[in-house]
Amino acid sequence: MCVAPDYVLVHNSVRNKLIEELKKSIDIFFEGKPASSPDYCRIINEKQFDRITSYLKEGTIIYGGEFNKADLFISPTLMVDIKLTDKIMQEEIFGPILPILTFETQKEVETIIAQNKNPLAFYLYTGSDIIAESYLKAIPFGGGCVNNSSVHLLNDSLPFGGRGASGMGNYHGKYSFNTFSHKKSVLHSSTWLDPLLKYPPFKNKINLFKKVVG
Repeated sequence: MCVAPDYVLVHNSVRNKLIEELKKSIDIFFEGKPASSPDYCRIINEKQFDRITSYLKEGTIIYGGEFNKADLFISPTLMVDIKLTDKIMQEEIFGPILPILTFETQKEVETIIAQNKNPLAFYLYTGSDIIAESYLKAIPFGGGCVNNSSVHLLNDSLPFGGRGASGMGNYHGKYSFNTFSHKKSVLHSSTWLDPLLKYPPFKNKINLFKKVVG
């Protein structure tokens, strides 16, 4: 899913609590056995399987990390100790691996996101409206959610799209008509008047021309 989180930034003060809650949720979702769960998917092909499992060599696996190439299975995996220069932080994952990074200040968050600036999506979890407003103003992104993830894509009243490297323009609902409609611009001039001002020689005409078109 193109708007699934590629990584999580969590404040140091709640890092361990978040990790434990993530583990609990994964166990609940797939009853502790994702390999046999009817609700858990497989990777589309071997090429993508090899790409995704190569990320497991970076950082430290703190949950999951199992895989089976014959079944194209990769378990839900949480990773820490990830460096910003690692491949997993340079590429879109499109797989069940979640890097977890920590921060102390908003400035650190802005610096990390700026490494791959203009993300397609940005998700913020906070109980403070003041904090939410501060981040939403400071971080350039295509679209996002506060206290939710991905579901903004499902709302056809919200324009969906990116900015910069994550895409230009947007669509959904009326925005789709605007994006995929071409506005054909035509200027129709009269035949009875064709000012000589726009033709050479331009001697003694330049200043007047600038006033007319300026």
